[in-house]
Amino acid sequence: MRANDVPLTDDPEDADVIIVNTCGFIAPAKQESIDAILEAGKLKKERPGTKLLVCGCLSQRYQKDLSREIPEVDSYFGTEDFISILQYLDLQPKSPEHLYEERALSRKSHYAYLKISEGCNHKCAFCAIPLMRGRHRSRRMDEIVAEAELLAARGVKEIILIAQDTTFYGLDLYKKQRIVELLQRLEEIPGIEWIRLHYAYPTTFQDELIDVMAASSKILHYVDLPVQHITDNMLRIMKRGGTSYRIRHILGAFRKRIPDVALRTTLIVGHPGETTADFAALRDFVEEFRFDRLGVFVYSPEENTAAFSLSHPAKKTAEKRLAELMALQQQISLQKNEGKVGQTLRVLLDEVDEQSQTAVGRTYADSPEIDNEVIIENINKLAKPGEFFNVKVTGAGEYEIFGQIVEE
Repeated sequence: MRANDVPLTDDPEDADVIIVNTCGFIAPAKQESIDAILEAGKLKKERPGTKLLVCGCLSQRYQKDLSREIPEVDSYFGTEDFISILQYLDLQPKSPEHLYEERALSRKSHYAYLKISEGCNHKCAFCAIPLMRGRHRSRRMDEIVAEAELLAARGVKEIILIAQDTTFYGLDLYKKQRIVELLQRLEEIPGIEWIRLHYAYPTTFQDELIDVMAASSKILHYVDLPVQHITDNMLRIMKRGGTSYRIRHILGAFRKRIPDVALRTTLIVGHPGETTADFAALRDFVEEFRFDRLGVFVYSPEENTAAFSLSHPAKKTAEKRLAELMALQQQISLQKNEGKVGQTLRVLLDEVDEQSQTAVGRTYADSPEIDNEVIIENINKLAKPGEFFNVKVTGAGEYEIFGQIVEE
C-alpha cells in the first residue's frame, strides 16, 4: 500500500477499502474475527462503494463457509496472499521478500514485532496452526536483519521476535538451528536496546541460548516457553514431544544461570485425557516453579486435529481448573511484585497522560499487552513514550507495580 502511495487509516469509517485480518486459532478468536467481519459489513452497507476484504487464518481455513454465510465480503484471501490483495486492488506489488520495506507500524513506534518464520512442523494434538499456516519456513537471516535495521531507523527500540517456534529457526534453510546467530546479529544494530524472545519450544530449545542471553546487554532476561502441561501422560496425549524432565531441566537451567530471568509460560486445562491427577500435578508444578508470567487456556476442540474426536473433561470442570490455577498465579504474582517495593527498576514508557501527569510502562520482564505494567505517578513533563527511566517501586498489585521516576 505504502509503495503505491495509498493512505492508510486505522478507522474503518474513513476507509474506502476495509481489510479484516482474521484469526482462526481457537473458538473465541474465530468468533471475534466473525464479529469484526460483520461489523465491517454494516459499515459497507452504510457506505455504498466501500470494498470489504477478509484475509488471514480464518479465511484460509473456512473460505467456502465464510463466502456462503457472509456474502457481503467482496473477496477472501489466505494467510500469505499479500500480492493477491494488491493485485485485486489494481496496485503494483513488490516481490514478497521485499514487502517488509513498506511495513506500516500499527502499534506504538518504540516497539515492534518481528516475525522470523512462518508455519510449524510440530503436530500438537490440539493445534490447527499447521493446517492453516503449513510447514515451518524460516525467513532469510539477512532479510530479518534488514527489516530490524529499518525499524531501528524509524525509532523502534524494542524488537519482539515471534514465530510458531522461534528456537527452530534456520533448520530448514541452513540445515541447523541458527536462532543464536540471529540474536547476535540483531544485537549489533544501533538503536535497538531490547530484544525479546517469544514462543521457544521445549523440544527444540538450545542450551547455549541461555549463556548467550546471560551475557547480552540487549537480549532480555525473558523467555516465553509454552509448556502447555507437565505430566508425561499429558505431554504424550498432546503430542508435544519431550518429557516432564526435559521441561524442568530447561526451567531449572534458566533460574540457575540467569538468576533474574523472567519466565513466562502458557498452560491448557481440560484437554482430552486430563485426569484429576494430571491437573493436581500441573497445579503443584505452578506452585513449585512460581512463574513470573503465566497464561492459562481452556481446551478448544478444533476440527481435523488429533484431539478433536477424543472425549474431554466437561467445560465446567475445565473452567474450574482454570480459575484455580489463575487464583494461585495471582498470589504468586502479588508476592513477587511486593518483593520489588523499594527497588529501582529500568522502565520503558508506553503511554503518557500529560494532564494527570501519569504514565504506563514496562520492565524487561513484561511483554506488551500480555504481561504486567508499571504505573508511574508525578512524571516529568518532558517524559515521552519510548523513553527509558529509572523508577523506584512504591507499591504493588497482582499485575502491576507503582512507582516514581528517580534521577539516575
